[in-house]
Amino acid sequence: MAESSKTVTEIEGRRLTLSNLEKVMYPATGLTKAGVIDYYARIAPVMLPHLRRRAVTMVRWPDGVEGPSFFEKRCPPHAPDWVQTAQVEAGDELIACVVDDVPTLVWMANLAALELHTLQATVDDSEHPTSLVLDLDPGAPASILDCCRVALDLRGLLDEVGLTSVVKTSGGKGLHLAVPVRGATAEETKTFARALGEVLVERDPKRVTVIMARDQRRGKVFVDWSQNDRHKTTVCAYSLRARTRPSVSAPVSWDEVSAALESGDPNGLDLQTDAVLDRVASLGDLYEPNLTQAHELPRLSAE
Repeated sequence: MAESSKTVTEIEGRRLTLSNLEKVMYPATGLTKAGVIDYYARIAPVMLPHLRRRAVTMVRWPDGVEGPSFFEKRCPPHAPDWVQTAQVEAGDELIACVVDDVPTLVWMANLAALELHTLQATVDDSEHPTSLVLDLDPGAPASILDCCRVALDLRGLLDEVGLTSVVKTSGGKGLHLAVPVRGATAEETKTFARALGEVLVERDPKRVTVIMARDQRRGKVFVDWSQNDRHKTTVCAYSLRARTRPSVSAPVSWDEVSAALESGDPNGLDLQTDAVLDRVASLGDLYEPNLTQAHELPRLSAE
């Protein structure tokens, strides 16, 4: 058996040994592990703020997207001693990796951790999420265009109560909305998220559902309020997804969501690595309000 190729490099004073750089991770496009590492190193300036002080769950694909994968919540024992770790919450035995710098992000990419998922709360305050999340998941034959319509309706509801919202693609068929919050518990954000979904179900029950059962979702957009559970993770902004092509969970503008719906093109929001890097260079971080703003959730009506 041939010995795997290795390259030793230094990033921000940290020594890393990178391996199998020529391995193809996305056969449909030929993107190699070297390309994956390059993407994460270049996207780091805008991605790291969304990862900072959060426990990370890696989804690793050692043989590329056509091979088997596995979730890794615990920071592996072979992690370099400079990789930061933290208990997920007080008293928890789970020690997770924390990605606060470029070397750690590159180290994870070298592990073929194509996807990085985070909790809504930081390791410094596991009781209080920093975001309320609405995961819009279309049940066939519904598509991302149906998600665009629901997302715009949700934005309207949030605007009415003075809440900022940002949106990103899931990297697949859906969309993710986030509302920066402060002072709320996960139970409160989950309850509020479900209430928003139920308003839309009342308005348009043929197109929207908050019911988890898959046989109830056909042709509808599922507003997944359960993503706000304190133990659930959501793919991080700018993370790759393990799809046929190197699609990214990419922040988009509300104007782009409206334009995609008007155009009727379900592929208009399929953004891959090169396009995302170009967008960041020209537009900056469209998801930044999720970090820089914070709102107290309004009280729900008792009615």
